[in-house]
Amino acid sequence: MSLLERVQSILLRPRQTWPVIAAEPADAASIYSRYVVILAAIPAICAFIGWTLVGAGAFGVTYRLPIATGLAQLVVGYLLSLAMIYVLAVIVDALAPTFGGGKDRIAALKVVAYGSTAGFLGGVFSLLPSLSMLGLLAAIYSIYLIYTGLPVLMRCPPEKAGAYTAVVIVCALISMIVLGAVSSLFINRGPIGFGTSTVGAPALPGAAGGDVQIKTPDGATMTINPAGMAEMAKRMEEASKRMEAAQKSGDSAATGKAMGDVLGAVTGSGNAAPIAAADLKSMLPEAVGDMKRSAIEAGSGAAMGIAGSSAKASYVAGERRAELSITDTGGLAGLATMAAWANLTMDKETADKVEKVYKEGARSVHEEYRKDGSRGEVTVILANGVIVSAEGTRVDMTTLKAMVRAVDLARIEATKRVAGR
Repeated sequence: MSLLERVQSILLRPRQTWPVIAAEPADAASIYSRYVVILAAIPAICAFIGWTLVGAGAFGVTYRLPIATGLAQLVVGYLLSLAMIYVLAVIVDALAPTFGGGKDRIAALKVVAYGSTAGFLGGVFSLLPSLSMLGLLAAIYSIYLIYTGLPVLMRCPPEKAGAYTAVVIVCALISMIVLGAVSSLFINRGPIGFGTSTVGAPALPGAAGGDVQIKTPDGATMTINPAGMAEMAKRMEEASKRMEAAQKSGDSAATGKAMGDVLGAVTGSGNAAPIAAADLKSMLPEAVGDMKRSAIEAGSGAAMGIAGSSAKASYVAGERRAELSITDTGGLAGLATMAAWANLTMDKETADKVEKVYKEGARSVHEEYRKDGSRGEVTVILANGVIVSAEGTRVDMTTLKAMVRAVDLARIEATKRVAGR
């Protein structure tokens, strides 16, 4: 089977493809040389192009990584991603008996390597840094691929596949944090918000589940609920049955909608329509204090059956500039509450920067600012997953917080989404 055929089959027909993969003779060298080393290059190369050639911009300023730094990041990131695949395979193999499966290192490597296909392909979004978060949607589908592969390759009972998947994903998160810390030894990332942290002794759950806390040396604590992740996997399974039926019917529109249902199942709210972009636009104030609105825009779109909407406005007062935005990803809005900092608490201060993450009732708040007043941002994830963010240059935190409060947050939270059809 060619590389392209394998990619298509594992993405579109995972349940039929896993038994084929299980029966194929293979060793670590062949899995890596024929599959992993090729697909793992996609996110590495796309990120290099995106951050060194395209760049990310705001307020009329575009930031690009120096070519040398970008190359170093490409090489180190690529090598570490190859290493991570094998590390996770070792973890999958070691956990197999705990969940009623059988140990088989090559089978475990197959699960991780082929299950990561969607995440690898999602790396293409890094070509445009502003769209890189969309790669997270693809990574979520990889969770489902692993979930469907574990019972076949590791021979665990299907009813334990959800908990097994949850623990594997927790381990993957921990591994990414550790590998991020390792990569920071080689790469100076520089801009605000690009920092990394190392993980302190996390407690891993057993088969029965329980919250997992990851504590970092800088005082941050992230809590993950494996039971919730297992429930998410079950929802994805139900949605995937509808996707398979749509594929058999040959209806491309229905297939796209079903794919959206699979991704939307992550949130438990289904593939719901987002709040109308025009409504979000109407919530942006004309002025905040002495800062007057200089530009405003709104838009909506859809990808893989998932619709989203957003509105943003720019504000100016002399040399002070800020941007206020509202973003809703509809049925995937719950995904925002699974973001890295949504279940995080932090109170961190360095010589140059202050960063805080805390809860305000059901809302998660992230603050980050330079002590010299050159840059700051406040982001709030509302109870329904809508994200409101204010960031600016030469704008104090009091003003940025006032910008967020100027939006009717309670009104947004009270808005009911219409279920997708």
